[in-house]
Amino acid sequence: MILKDERTEEQKKTHNILITATDKFMSGWGQARDGLSKCAWACDTHEKADKILAWVQSREEMKYVNIHYRNEWRPRNAAHVSIYVVGENHPAIR
Repeated sequence: MILKDERTEEQKKTHNILITATDKFMSGWGQARDGLSKCAWACDTHEKADKILAWVQSREEMKYVNIHYRNEWRPRNAAHVSIYVVGENHPAIR
């Protein structure tokens, strides 16, 4: 499994609410050619997490959308995993 976590070590402590999903579009090709492409958006507050959750759920290519607390997400059957940091400039937050 390829894991790309954009968080710094400090952000792993502060941005520990994860909105997760399986990306239907990216699964099965590229770096995820042997399996699923999974992604997560790391948030530092419940308010941001609620907004990101709604935003991810509205995206057609995302399925199995969930929320995980305290970094307790263990992606299964993933060939590629990306974890993004949600900042103040994220489109769902502005």
